[in-house]
Amino acid sequence: MDYSELVDAGATKKQKQEFLTDGEMMIATIRIPKNLKDAATEEGNLIGIGFSAYARMCLLEALVSKTK
Repeated sequence: MDYSELVDAGATKKQKQEFLTDGEMMIATIRIPKNLKDAATEEGNLIGIGFSAYARMCLLEALVSKTK
């Protein structure tokens, strides 16, 4: 099942979170401005997590809270 099928089926927020966090880890390279990366690192550090964890958290929240 794809994420879009899950959304179309009316899945709950918890079901979407479980689907998105259940997959295997992979390496992805993204190109972003240094200032944006530095700011995200600082923001993550304020709540006690690193850049990668902060980026995952933001992506997860954006995808799960999105409505049709």
